[in-house]
Amino acid sequence: MEFDWLDPHFDLKEITPREISEAFEDPFAIRLLPEIEDEEAETRYFALGKTVTNRFLFSVFWTDGKNYRVILSREMTPEEENFYTRKNAEWL
Repeated sequence: MEFDWLDPHFDLKEITPREISEAFEDPFAIRLLPEIEDEEAETRYFALGKTVTNRFLFSVFWTDGKNYRVILSREMTPEEENFYTRKNAEWL
């Protein structure tokens, strides 16, 4: 998994590239494809994952299957964290 960190639209000092990579590598990470009304628009995915320091991150990203470009990354809201926890409990 290769990340493109050129010109991100968020502060890489608040959430580091290493933390984002850890959240993507989380074995329990959830990746979602939202409904898209515009078929010509670039496909963007959602990712919910946890870092090794238990920081819950929500990211929006684009991928071509090999390279990943993170468009946005932030801490999960309580509702997103609850969704992540609930979905993982269903799979165990």
